[in-house]
Amino acid sequence: MDVDDLSLFVRIAQLRSISAAARDVGLTPAGASARLAALERKLSARLLHRTTRQATLTEDGLAFLPHAEHVVHAAESARAALGREQAAPRGTLRVAAPASFARMHIVPGLPDFCRRYPELALDLRISDSIVDLVEGAFDVAVRYTEPSDSSFVARRLAPDNRVLVASPEYIEQRGRPNTPDDLAEHVCLVVGTLDLWTFRGKDAEVIERRVTPSLRINDGSAVRDAASAGLGIALMATWCASDELRSGALVPALPDYPLISTQTLWALYPSSRELAPKVRVFIDWLVDRFGNQPYWDEGLERFLNNSR
Repeated sequence: MDVDDLSLFVRIAQLRSISAAARDVGLTPAGASARLAALERKLSARLLHRTTRQATLTEDGLAFLPHAEHVVHAAESARAALGREQAAPRGTLRVAAPASFARMHIVPGLPDFCRRYPELALDLRISDSIVDLVEGAFDVAVRYTEPSDSSFVARRLAPDNRVLVASPEYIEQRGRPNTPDDLAEHVCLVVGTLDLWTFRGKDAEVIERRVTPSLRINDGSAVRDAASAGLGIALMATWCASDELRSGALVPALPDYPLISTQTLWALYPSSRELAPKVRVFIDWLVDRFGNQPYWDEGLERFLNNSR
């Protein structure tokens, strides 16, 4: 039994589409259909119900799938054991990532990644909604928080540092707040549902304040732009606002009370799968690109301290 045929069947089951799976493995839909039909003849069993829009598993297909996945994963592990060169990444890598972060810090680096791995196609889905990795057949996801679900493996990519910012024009007109309590008298801008702001006080105490936003937008870069335009004070990730802080378009709004962020950027992949070469090289590339001190935070401290 051909491992490539089993891999095609597994991908069809994951994507629920023969044409999508065909693109994933570099076949035409007709070629994929023919190979699937040949596999079914060898097994003397119908594995999939086919319609013009989707392919769903039959009862035999459901029973056969875990065994096919085991063989495919074992074959990938065997190839990986032969060494990096013989396990060159190929096929399609499906990645889910937050929209603003992906636009700012993943997409600009893709020319380098694609040059390194020319046989690997990338299917990047960017959205701030949390996607189901298994249901969506994603190989890896970039997220802000480590999952509590043990069915995923998480690898740390970078800290997700936060800062309270406003434009110089806003500070000139409204003044700078002196303490977190003063925020009640200011115009606050909120990203999504992040309206509980947590600060470290001068005696290291934790101070929490829930703000009532005058403007709430479910996109970090849009809130950053609104703050730059002088609309109010915003809690921003440094990866989103570092350029504006360096240029002076934004300044720290409450520098004596640093924000406490418990979030970290992680790369996740299902623990039930062997770490395929294509997943490994992508995660390694992200770790190398961001590092322990991500490039967006380099030298930023002096811009934050200058406002004190």
